[in-house]
Amino acid sequence: MLIAFKSPAAPELLMTETLAQYLVGLLGKPLGVRGVIHHDEMENAITRLESAIAVDKAKHAAHESHYATASGDPLHHDAVHLAQRAFPLLDMMRHAQKQKADILWGV
Repeated sequence: MLIAFKSPAAPELLMTETLAQYLVGLLGKPLGVRGVIHHDEMENAITRLESAIAVDKAKHAAHESHYATASGDPLHHDAVHLAQRAFPLLDMMRHAQKQKADILWGV
């Protein structure tokens, strides 16, 4: 199932329910049928998502470094990490913060 995130500050964003549940969970919210990231919460939500991305990047960098050291070859794969998956929502959140707008889903 697709979840639509809407805000007057950015174009509508569609993502799979699984990804939406994960990202909204990182923000400390349940996905639920309907929900909102209120503009007063936006700064904290952005910080939480950026922190999760930083942790994910560090984890993958350590893994890739270990693999390259162990095998002698750099790791070559096309894995999609949290930074790529979260970017559209993070971008929407940044626009919403600038315009003091809310982000809604399920409406």
